[in-house]
Amino acid sequence: MSLELSASFKYWLNFFHPLIMWALFALSLYAAYLGLQVQRTRNAQGEEKKELIKGRYTIKHHQIGSILLGLLVAGSIGGMAVTYINNGKLFVGPHLLVGLGVTSIVAFSAALSPYMQKGANWARVTHILLNFTLLGLFAWQAVTGMQIVQRILTNA
Repeated sequence: MSLELSASFKYWLNFFHPLIMWALFALSLYAAYLGLQVQRTRNAQGEEKKELIKGRYTIKHHQIGSILLGLLVAGSIGGMAVTYINNGKLFVGPHLLVGLGVTSIVAFSAALSPYMQKGANWARVTHILLNFTLLGLFAWQAVTGMQIVQRILTNA
């Protein structure tokens, strides 16, 4: 059984992955902000701590992180699927390999959540290091992804 898609549909499919991933990159920056606020709350004292607790940063950070985990994994798989649909193969190169790395990092980072909830400092430190690495790689992915989009637009 073969699925035939129109050339126009296949062309526009190319832009779904970059749009989703740019939105997720922005959401990742927001999650980082929330994480920093969680850390501030944890280290605050007195009235400042009471005020920061009202922001519910821990809950928001956990919720956004859960959304990021699901959508980033789906977006990564979707990008590979669109590439395969349009080209009959994946292009094994830095963008794909780093994308797989980002997908793995977000999964490992989220997997540390139960340990952090139990107060394991090693998990918290690892989570923070993984997520700052993730943000750096994600930013690089955004740049290389736009180069790929430019090639698609040029060849249209």
